[in-house]
Amino acid sequence: METTLIILKPDAVQRGLVGRILTRLEEKGLQVVGLKLMKISDDLAARHYSDHREKPFYPGLVRFMTSSPVVVAAIRGVGAITVCRNLMGATFGSKAAAGTIRGDFGVSNSFNLIHGSDGPEAAAKELGLFFGPGEVLDYPRAVDCWVYDSSGGKAE
Repeated sequence: METTLIILKPDAVQRGLVGRILTRLEEKGLQVVGLKLMKISDDLAARHYSDHREKPFYPGLVRFMTSSPVVVAAIRGVGAITVCRNLMGATFGSKAAAGTIRGDFGVSNSFNLIHGSDGPEAAAKELGLFFGPGEVLDYPRAVDCWVYDSSGGKAE
């Protein structure tokens, strides 16, 4: 099992898409193991986007991410990072395929609704930025035997 960070950005919250997006993740079989509505501070945005600090879009990105509440979620599942990124679609809504979150709900290249960790190291770092001790839970789900085929001894 892998846990990743998902951020439903200010445009997703303002457009009332939080429930629809979370539903897509859950319907895919992923498990929500942490969830909160929050306002990202300038400091937290700077730490989260530190890799982009020297890029020309950085000031606008920080301004956008701190402009309104976001929903942060810890999402768990087999291959959760890749599964979430496939569900999200291409970065720019105008280029994202139909059937993806960005493809179905987005057209903007700036407001792209959702962030997902791009790898295990990023997920660990990002989860640590947005969730404190005890805020990401570990609990069994009876439905997992219907989500993952474990007949071979491990979930696949």
